[in-house]
Amino acid sequence: MLFFSIATAAVAPGLALLTYFYLKDKYDTEPLHMVVKVFLLGFLIVLPVMIIQRGLTLWLGDNPWVSSFGISAGVEEAFKWFVLYHMIYNHTEFDEPYDGILYAAAISLGFATVENVIYAFASHATLGSLLVRALLPVSGHAMFGVMMGYYLGRAKFSEGAVSRKFLIFSLLLPVIYHGVYDWILNNTTQYWLWYIVPLMVLLWYGGLGKMTRANSRSPFRLTTGAKGQD
Repeated sequence: MLFFSIATAAVAPGLALLTYFYLKDKYDTEPLHMVVKVFLLGFLIVLPVMIIQRGLTLWLGDNPWVSSFGISAGVEEAFKWFVLYHMIYNHTEFDEPYDGILYAAAISLGFATVENVIYAFASHATLGSLLVRALLPVSGHAMFGVMMGYYLGRAKFSEGAVSRKFLIFSLLLPVIYHGVYDWILNNTTQYWLWYIVPLMVLLWYGGLGKMTRANSRSPFRLTTGAKGQD
């Protein structure tokens, strides 16, 4: 019974957030099987990410800046970006800006869910600690995904140098914010909440704004009714 409770608590935040982002697609709902597929791709990249991170740690050492911005944030966000760019960016279902947010959030939440399950059973986590992880790491990965997907959507529906600029933003900005997040958690002890809470508020405030702006740029907004109201 305890095993089931811990497993459910580890998986539930990712599924709940994925459902939230899916329902926020106002004009042209993505096929559910596509969203689930990308969510599961997030599962699959965990192992290669862990192997590469372990190798880089042995090679580069444990310098806090290199570890936070390069080995942790850099490798994780680069893998997500690579998969999205090569499997989703040119897909026919990626036909409005919000789709970038949905698919990037899906792969990020898939990744975060596996991380959460590993943490839950490797560290014998309590339900309380999993609640904290739902509010921080899982939620953080979701917001990094929203940021990545927003700029992928801007790049997809732009041209030339502007498109290339947004593609760079779609990788660089999640790495920077993810790196700041990791650095705070790994290098502040007594007062870490004073830093991480404002960062999470900033990420959510910015993320919700990006979701609204992406929906407002949908080419379907003038031809179909919204599914619901914000």
